[in-house]
Amino acid sequence: MPTKDERVFAALIYVISFFTAFIGPLVIWLLKKDSSQFVDYHGREYLNFFISYTVYSIVAGILTIVLVGFLLLPVIGIALIVFTIIAAVRAYEGTDYRFPLIFRIL
Repeated sequence: MPTKDERVFAALIYVISFFTAFIGPLVIWLLKKDSSQFVDYHGREYLNFFISYTVYSIVAGILTIVLVGFLLLPVIGIALIVFTIIAAVRAYEGTDYRFPLIFRIL
């Protein structure tokens, strides 16, 4: 079971992503990844999530040429918000959360 500090830092990775999409979570992950396996897991998971949904958004943006992207972009935006909130709650509870439909790069 992770400690309270580990759970707070892991949840903070997701919460701060609403204000600084990439830099905030990256800084927390880089500072805490060596001292906590739990924070390392959630940091990697968020960065994989960010990379994947950035790719999905770029593809949907390109697909606006054929009008399909106008339907995909709001769906991607809503999924991004919902999955981030779920992950923050799960991290604070001390459980692992695997995002659906992401590339496992890190």
